[in-house]
Amino acid sequence: MSTEATQPRTEKPRRSYEWLVDAGYRIRVHTAPRPTGTVTRLADSLETMSAFAGAANVVMQLSDRAVGHGVVESRVHSGAVTEHPIKRARTTFTYLAVAVLGSDTDREVYRTAVNRQHRQVRSTEASPVRYNAFDRNLQLWVAMCLYVGFEDTHLILRGAMSARQRAVFYSESAPLATTLQVTPDMWPATVEDFDDLWVARVDELTLLDERLREYLGGIIDLSFVPVPRPVARYHRFVTVGMLAPRFRDIMGLSWSDRDDDRFAALMRAHHLLARAVPGPLRGLGYRALLADMRLRVRHGRALV
Repeated sequence: MSTEATQPRTEKPRRSYEWLVDAGYRIRVHTAPRPTGTVTRLADSLETMSAFAGAANVVMQLSDRAVGHGVVESRVHSGAVTEHPIKRARTTFTYLAVAVLGSDTDREVYRTAVNRQHRQVRSTEASPVRYNAFDRNLQLWVAMCLYVGFEDTHLILRGAMSARQRAVFYSESAPLATTLQVTPDMWPATVEDFDDLWVARVDELTLLDERLREYLGGIIDLSFVPVPRPVARYHRFVTVGMLAPRFRDIMGLSWSDRDDDRFAALMRAHHLLARAVPGPLRGLGYRALLADMRLRVRHGRALV
């Protein structure tokens, strides 16, 4: 009998969610576990209140230098967040609504519209990194950030999940990626596979160059929109708080234990406020964006 046949198979040990938090790959969420019988799907996380984490998610996405320079150097000025923040917010949140709530037809229509813009987003000889908006690996990274954003905000607003609840929550997440060019086989099959790939991709990130830090700093500080100083300070605090330590490190952002305590208290307030919102109103913003997209299609208006 061969040695191979007699050797017991050993499976790769799985990282727990707590390990991801302790190692700095995910933020720490200070909410109590939800009832064990509660079944939560990804669509349940499309709450209008989750928009408070939008800027942090943009920072996460652009922390990949290829994605970051693709945005900073983009010649599609009509979609630049620093020039047209309201339009960019509408198109981004519409994408999320279409990916999670939309039909196959909705996704195909929106894919075509986004592809039209993405054709213009590619590196030049002067770019410090090579990129192309049709690169499936870059799209995969962006979709992974979107999923993490949904999960983080859902944990804050609705409570911590068990491993089983988290598996169910993840099970319908693939359209976040496959609504564009990412193929179904590229999206991790299980949430444990996702965690493994997330660690690997985050470990590939490097310190950002000055141009990206300045651009993302403007997003964090809302320097491109005229808002009162208290609003800008609040936005910065929430945005930096929603970034896992690994992302703060590559951005060179400071965050103290006192900041963490204040952020935890603020997120508990978000949690209590979210519980007071009636169920039918929670996802109203996303449903309205999906309805707006369908209306734009019907009347031949631009989607992005």
